[in-house]
Amino acid sequence: MFMNMMDEKQKTNVANRLSRVEGQVRGIRRMVEEDRYCMDILAQTRSITAALRKVENLIMETHLNTCVADAMRSTDERDQDEKVKEIMTVLADMRKHG
Repeated sequence: MFMNMMDEKQKTNVANRLSRVEGQVRGIRRMVEEDRYCMDILAQTRSITAALRKVENLIMETHLNTCVADAMRSTDERDQDEKVKEIMTVLADMRKHG
């Protein structure tokens, strides 16, 4: 069962961060179009990567504090197992692509 557990403050925080990332991506596109120095462009892409990781962390924290915590407090072993598998999959993917 999926329930969006992000409160309005968290949604606003994530949305604001994503808006900044959108602006950064547009800025990089302009830099490429203007034939800016490659290292300057790479510095900006690293900045975007860091910003997206922060968004990931905020969403993961919310998921752990709500959906995962609720599953662990429940008596539904299937849901508990599912949540653990979800987290392990995401962590493995983060290590692989991190």
